[in-house]
Amino acid sequence: MGRKNTDKVVFHQIKVLDAGAKGVSVAKAPDGKVVFIPNVVPGDVVDVQTFKKRKSFYEGKAVHFHEFSEHRVEPVCEHFGVCGGCKWQNMNYDQQLFYKQNEVLNHLQRIGKIALPDLEPILGSEKKFFYRNKMEFSFSNSRWLTQAEIGSTEDLGNRNALGFHIPKMWDKILDITKCHLQEDPSNAIRNEVRDFANANGMTFFNPREHSGLLRTLMLRTASTGEIMLLVQFFENDKAARELLLNHLYEKFPQITSLQYVINNKANDTLYDTEVILYKGRDYILEEMEGLKFSINAKSFYQTNSDQAYELYKITRDFAGLTGNEIVYDLYTGTGTIAQFVSKKAKKVIGVESVPDAIKDAKANAVRNEITNCEFFVGDMKLVFNEHFIAQHGQPDVIITDPPRDGMHKDVIEQILKIAPAKVVYVSCNSATQARDLALMDEKYKVTRVRPVDMFPQTHHVENVVLLERR
Repeated sequence: MGRKNTDKVVFHQIKVLDAGAKGVSVAKAPDGKVVFIPNVVPGDVVDVQTFKKRKSFYEGKAVHFHEFSEHRVEPVCEHFGVCGGCKWQNMNYDQQLFYKQNEVLNHLQRIGKIALPDLEPILGSEKKFFYRNKMEFSFSNSRWLTQAEIGSTEDLGNRNALGFHIPKMWDKILDITKCHLQEDPSNAIRNEVRDFANANGMTFFNPREHSGLLRTLMLRTASTGEIMLLVQFFENDKAARELLLNHLYEKFPQITSLQYVINNKANDTLYDTEVILYKGRDYILEEMEGLKFSINAKSFYQTNSDQAYELYKITRDFAGLTGNEIVYDLYTGTGTIAQFVSKKAKKVIGVESVPDAIKDAKANAVRNEITNCEFFVGDMKLVFNEHFIAQHGQPDVIITDPPRDGMHKDVIEQILKIAPAKVVYVSCNSATQARDLALMDEKYKVTRVRPVDMFPQTHHVENVVLLERR
């Protein structure tokens, strides 16, 4: 019997036990191995068709439901199950929070292996949908086809798409009609771009051949109502570009910042491209507790503005500032946390390795008339030498909000050397956070833990930890 046949078996009446990593649920096969199944909810009883077999697990899909979980809800989005975005839309929100809290606890216990206080309850998001302030869509001239369309003998006509990559398929784009992640006019703008481009014979990108006019679309919105639209063109066609951009600016007068990029590189990342302002200004303003932050096309800003405010309040609360403390804010980005805590601190020193981010941080501090924040460009593992500490003062509190990979071990060594009384560690990946906490355990005790849900309908979760010197 060939290998392929042994891979594809059907397991009957398997109960889904748990929510696993990356939004995929977990069950047990009759032989005791784990089965990973997407688009099911813990509590469902299903028949599973496997399509991948490994030493310790199977991957499969549910082909028949015998019982539905009590935690199952009807997904609101027509694209659910095909688009890989909101994998937990079929699970009620309280249960989503339960699994997120569990994941944080499991990571801290299993990977960190450290003494923990009782976790504080996860902070849910008031908005369950339409909470993202940044969305990126891709153009394609060969949209993803449904099974019905593939089997159809009819002419499928225009294959152009503007939407999201199908999971694990870099060249296939699902055409999106209505996305529930970003507030309107997000859907109206995206649909208008596609319709106008089609009506005017503009070509959509072909990633295999590297051809076509329209490549990607980025929409950023702010709680102030300001909107940024950035169109990435592959070809430099001035007439077509101006026709589209002028139309959008007239149709959507609420656009504050209209920008474009001409990008004929192999990838569509913005960071090494020149962003050109077409209309309006080259940034939008976000506001939080009266502080204003400018966000440009390349800025990093927390993707859920409302919940970012809650996250920062928890961070400030954990830091327990009285007005007398020197605070170091590592991975400060555009200085949002630094400025947010500054009114309760004596002085805040923000450090970030991206020069443009520090430029923005300094400009934001001037705009907000904050005089007790200073910002420095530097590699975190090199910057905290004795000279730097002597110049800026011994920190009482360090706040750190690193990327998903967590902190470099040399950065942890520096923190252990500096030995502030408190470290507040904000993380978007509790697995790498747990690893880092284990490295700090010799000198620091974890005294508070609070997960925060920034991304409803997905498996992602943020976590805030307070460490106090032993």
